[in-house]
Amino acid sequence: MDRRFASDKSGCSEGLKAPARRRLLGAATILLLPVIPRIAMAAKLLAVRTWPADDYTRVTLELDSELRAEHFTLENPHRMVVDIQGMEMNPALNDLVRKVRPDDPYISSLRVAQNRANVIRIVFDLKQAIAPQVFTLKPVGDYKFRLVLDLYPKVAQDPLTALLKKMPQKKLDEDPLARVLNDISRNPKGTGMAAVPVIPNSVAPPLAPSSPSTSPTPLGRRRMVTIAIDAGHGGEDPGAIGKGGTREKDVVLAIAQKLKARIDATPGMRGYLTRDGDYFVPLHVRVEKARRVKADLFVSIHADAFPRPTAGGSSVYVLSDRGASSTAAKWLAEKENSADLIGGINIQTQNNQVAKILLDLSTSAQIKDSTQLASTMLDQLRGVYRLHKPQVENAGFAVLRAPDMPSILVETAFISNPTEEQMLRSAQTQDRFASAMHSGIHHFFKVNPHLSTVG
Repeated sequence: MDRRFASDKSGCSEGLKAPARRRLLGAATILLLPVIPRIAMAAKLLAVRTWPADDYTRVTLELDSELRAEHFTLENPHRMVVDIQGMEMNPALNDLVRKVRPDDPYISSLRVAQNRANVIRIVFDLKQAIAPQVFTLKPVGDYKFRLVLDLYPKVAQDPLTALLKKMPQKKLDEDPLARVLNDISRNPKGTGMAAVPVIPNSVAPPLAPSSPSTSPTPLGRRRMVTIAIDAGHGGEDPGAIGKGGTREKDVVLAIAQKLKARIDATPGMRGYLTRDGDYFVPLHVRVEKARRVKADLFVSIHADAFPRPTAGGSSVYVLSDRGASSTAAKWLAEKENSADLIGGINIQTQNNQVAKILLDLSTSAQIKDSTQLASTMLDQLRGVYRLHKPQVENAGFAVLRAPDMPSILVETAFISNPTEEQMLRSAQTQDRFASAMHSGIHHFFKVNPHLSTVG
């Protein structure tokens, strides 16, 4: 066939000049440019993690570069669809499918597929309607870029209602108000009673200053007291990690659970865990959860860490409104306050005024009560292990900014100290710490009966 006619069929003339051919070739190259870099720059998936909990389930994809994601939900049945741009299918995504647990309160199963070029689609089959939050996190600590999918219930359960549902009947019998609220929550339409009004999330007034008494006399009928027990870190945030691989989040949760068991076994007391599993809870949410259950005390449990491995001993901290009591206390508070960065919060949903309001309302009366509780706790911890410092320390811990309850932070021991790390791994030592904290709480109410009585 004549080459001229072949060229004519393609729409190009055989007589096309060389400059014109070069211009056409250049145009074709320009059209291809946006495609080639996108394939070359497909993000690498480094890890996938799931953190199921009653409060919410978190799914984290850790990547070597920041990606965009779009999501929407569907009903009948409930599903969530997430499209991640800048990714291709890879074997690591199969790990995500395998990590869905049967007891996950929100995710039934999930599917992953290549939706279109450079776009991965993840479809979550859900057990209930959700209110999702999808956001990205910049590199921090040991983490690279993270895409976070938080699956919250569409109708969140109030912490007080959740606490009452888990209370044994014996405890409900000790607390008439709890029994009434529990009955209403179980049968809101059949009680014949008016609905319980919803109390807005306003800031409650601070406690009146307490006056310790050496020979206390009850001022009225004893009521049920609630102790908020806060196990530090959790989920994406492991806390400090010892040389032997011991994670702070695991140790302090074990101690918190043992402390709760002792408190629940004490007449007139009940414990409430701000975190009852391995998942992340933002610092301000820990405080708010304690306030929602009307907690009388807040005890945050941690395991210390310091660059020098010989540092050791137990410490107790209270909030400071005048700066830290030492350079080490200031360093520790800054480290603990960075938990939200590591654990990962959606900054678009945070009210920047909340922390400031809570700090402003943490009055000298609250700090005075907290200091008294901390002194009592320090005396009890002295019998378990040596103290890092013999006096209560002060620093600006964000988790202690509860305006209406005495709040302390207990550093049980230094997980960065190899000897103390081994000690913290022992269930027997964990129980001794829990016992000491329980004794400290019990003694605090003994010398402050007006805080645990009605009238």
